[in-house]
Amino acid sequence: MRGEWVNDPVVQRFREYLKIPSVHPDIDYGDCVVFLKQQANEIGLPVTVYELVPGKPIVVITWTGLQPKDSSILLNSHMDVVPVYEEYWSHPPFEAVITDDGFLYGRGTQDMKGVGMMHLETIRRLKTAGVRLKRTIHMCFVPDEETGGTDGMRKFSESEVFKKLNVGFCLDESMPSSTDALIAFNGERTSRQIKITCKGVPGHGSLLESNTAGEKLHYIVNKFMTLRAEEKKKLDNGAALGEVTTINLTQTEGGVQINVLPENLSVSFDIRIAPEYDHDAFEKMITRWCKEAGDDVIFEYIVKNPEVKNTKIDGTVPFWNVIKTTVEKMGIVINCATCPGATDARYVRRQGVPAIGLSLMTNTLPLLHAHDERIHVQVYKRGIDIMEKIVLAVANV
Repeated sequence: MRGEWVNDPVVQRFREYLKIPSVHPDIDYGDCVVFLKQQANEIGLPVTVYELVPGKPIVVITWTGLQPKDSSILLNSHMDVVPVYEEYWSHPPFEAVITDDGFLYGRGTQDMKGVGMMHLETIRRLKTAGVRLKRTIHMCFVPDEETGGTDGMRKFSESEVFKKLNVGFCLDESMPSSTDALIAFNGERTSRQIKITCKGVPGHGSLLESNTAGEKLHYIVNKFMTLRAEEKKKLDNGAALGEVTTINLTQTEGGVQINVLPENLSVSFDIRIAPEYDHDAFEKMITRWCKEAGDDVIFEYIVKNPEVKNTKIDGTVPFWNVIKTTVEKMGIVINCATCPGATDARYVRRQGVPAIGLSLMTNTLPLLHAHDERIHVQVYKRGIDIMEKIVLAVANV
């Protein structure tokens, strides 16, 4: 059976992509570009490479539809993968080993070269079969998603080039499901990373001075950690992570010596605001806490992502409607949720384009960024079957 998989050209193309070590931090996308150009040529589709930032190529493969003036469909994936600790892997992470029981090991199998190859194989299959779609399909392969997407999808989505693609709907990534049901993402929490600095009266550590930096810091930390506990209760009571605002104290700074009252102390928090939370009210609350803590307490944003509304799943977005109907006709349950992390889809949504994240991997242990990232060959090939039906549906809306 393993020999059958190894000799399968669909699997071999996937393995070839996985063997390209497009891994941070010293990343080179050259081989990915060569590979994707080769795929486009084999399928018989035009390919364009944009380099809005030197060394950060964006590859777009286009299949023009029968009604090219209609808004297009964007199938987006990223070429980069996160670092590996090879000593903890059962098989080398960039050799794309297939085991006797059918598991394909490799960094990127789940996140997200597997999804990108499902896009490619779907279009290859449809075009080879002589199918024609109403809407134009753009397959997009971007850099640097794993480092925030600033030089990848963010710049691309804000460019005139992107506007000319006339995108009306985007499919991106979600995560594998350990059950028979698919997981879809229709939005993300908003990342806000802040640093609060408290200035106080310096002096000798043996005194009990008033208006110290430590007292002010204590007040701030207490407020944030109390809110954290309240949000954690929601999680403990069954709320999904994507629907909960997470607050984590990640850094503290300040002080010159253990017996000296410091003039400055600071604390940093990583915050992910849930979609239903009033983002403006959240910022006003932090401002109020700083004033309550005392004089000379200020906060600054290290990261302040704008609020981006979730793609609606209330029946008003026809693309989501046909996805749900299509997979349910195949006997597959699909559950939509807010992504607890972040994907490139947020940049597409900022442009007013509805986007759904969808990684077609059921009964698969989620191993994104983990050791021994892998996917079963049968799961991968079934994902292509499902993607084919989805593309047919959304491209003919």
